[in-house]
Amino acid sequence: MNQWDAVIVGAGAAGLFCAGIAGQRGLKVLVLDHSDKVAEKIRISGGGRCNFTNRLLDASAPQKHFISQNPHFCRSALSRYTPQDFIDLVQKHGIAFHEKHKGQLFCDHSAEDIIRMLLAECDAGGVTLRTGCGVQAIRHIADGGYELDTPQGSLQTRSLVVATGGLSIPKIGATGWGYEVATQFGLRLVERRAGLVPLTFDGAAWAPYAQLAGLALPVSIETGEKKTRMHFDEDLLFTHRGLSGPAVLQISSYWKDGAPIRLNLAPEVQLPERLAEVKLRSKKLLGNELATLVPSRLAEAWVGQDAALQRTCAEVPDKALNKLAEALSNWSLMPTGSEGYKKAEVTLGGVDTRDLSSQTMESKQPGLFFIGEVVDVTGWLGGYNFQWAWASASACGQALSAQSTPVRS
Repeated sequence: MNQWDAVIVGAGAAGLFCAGIAGQRGLKVLVLDHSDKVAEKIRISGGGRCNFTNRLLDASAPQKHFISQNPHFCRSALSRYTPQDFIDLVQKHGIAFHEKHKGQLFCDHSAEDIIRMLLAECDAGGVTLRTGCGVQAIRHIADGGYELDTPQGSLQTRSLVVATGGLSIPKIGATGWGYEVATQFGLRLVERRAGLVPLTFDGAAWAPYAQLAGLALPVSIETGEKKTRMHFDEDLLFTHRGLSGPAVLQISSYWKDGAPIRLNLAPEVQLPERLAEVKLRSKKLLGNELATLVPSRLAEAWVGQDAALQRTCAEVPDKALNKLAEALSNWSLMPTGSEGYKKAEVTLGGVDTRDLSSQTMESKQPGLFFIGEVVDVTGWLGGYNFQWAWASASACGQALSAQSTPVRS
């Protein structure tokens, strides 16, 4: 029977990082993944350049950038392994990077640089990696530890780490396996749903705006009321089926089915005042003047829906002008749904943090750990989810070495 100090299931960001830490601390570590390729989510992230962390993360107030039934759960791990800690590792490996905006750090060259770095860290720790090798069954051993059945035989481990991610992007191998393991051992789950995902709208109602597909512009976006209201200033992207871009991806994690989203399509302009002004001074068509305030395609789409607006500025009735200003600066929309897990960057919900230690990521089931996206901790767009992967993996990797007398010592 193969004996290991720790078996980590999932060769993604959290799993590989945890393996490297535990291996370099003297543990005999095995990483298993049912896919043939490792770290596919890293590979496709950030347009292929991996937005690997965010300088603006505030570990003293994690609820600002993370969503969870217990937003404070992530504070321990995030305060002990900070964005600067990961930046130091990236620099140690000679990886060039840049800040795009709002603290978002990307590789200059390729996301492959981060994958190679993680594999190098695993090599430094003598970690064994087996791809194309899923786990068929798990049994808890009476005297502690776990026995796993795999296509490559059975093995035993003192500690089992679930780092399998969530349900988002199934085409690269995402499954609900981690949730099944949690259920098997009596852990609670928080309801899962797609996060950081494009929103869709009714086909007929969306028809006037489908022609805007491909148009991007900076907007203000919000959803919720009073204490639950969330607001972002980001770029919006029109699609054939609805809305996407950073603004919508961010708000999607807070949007509730049956609730509207509200958009200001010209956040830098006081539209009522500006439109009143052009009515007094301009002899041009309103559409031409509006195109100086918002993208021309957007101006055409709005003016084209109301004959009263298809006149010179002076001829447009005040009521129609005020209605246009309100529509553009406070556009209320009711999404019919989202693009779902196939397009979602993350999965909201997951293993309930009430059943996990914030210090070690160990569950109430001794020797069973959960890290990364499988846990009910979801970050904003912009590198926050990768930082949670590194931080939770670091907490777990250190805990594994503290708890175990290495098999190979």
